[in-house]
Amino acid sequence: MELAAGTYELGPDDGTLAVRTYRTGAVAKAGHDLVLHVGAWRATVEVAAGRPTSVALEADGSSFRVIDGTGGIQALDDSDRANIVQTIDDEILERTTVTFRSTEIEAGGAGLRVRGDLTLLGTTRPLDVELTVDGGDLRARAVVKQSSWGLKPYSTLFGALKVADDVEIAVDAKLPQ
Repeated sequence: MELAAGTYELGPDDGTLAVRTYRTGAVAKAGHDLVLHVGAWRATVEVAAGRPTSVALEADGSSFRVIDGTGGIQALDDSDRANIVQTIDDEILERTTVTFRSTEIEAGGAGLRVRGDLTLLGTTRPLDVELTVDGGDLRARAVVKQSSWGLKPYSTLFGALKVADDVEIAVDAKLPQ
């Protein structure tokens, strides 16, 4: 289905921006694989000739919520969830805005490959995003290697429990009519 030409504005009312982290290290079984949702984000998709020609996204790094934590010795409680968010705010993203701006969009795989620049904590590097639009459903997927942006993946217990360097980012949204 071709998209109508124009500008589509997306945000939390239209879908989710999710971040998935995975655990690693000698005592990985003690930690949790996390699903986090970004509560404040905005995306703009420009469409011409029936397909996206430009994509931009801004996410508030201080608006994360822990949605799920799997694995671990015990289930996450409200205090654990609050501590995770506090760590993201204070030690990882430092309450900064994360941005992505496309530089090129081309056919690739089952959808489109969006090449662009991701800015994280003041460091801008290229990132490829897989984008599919099926009817009114938009799905975008990317893997961010934290160390490529100068981030040291979170660790505890003297490094025996760590967040894996690769973090999965996903947007699932409905395009406004």
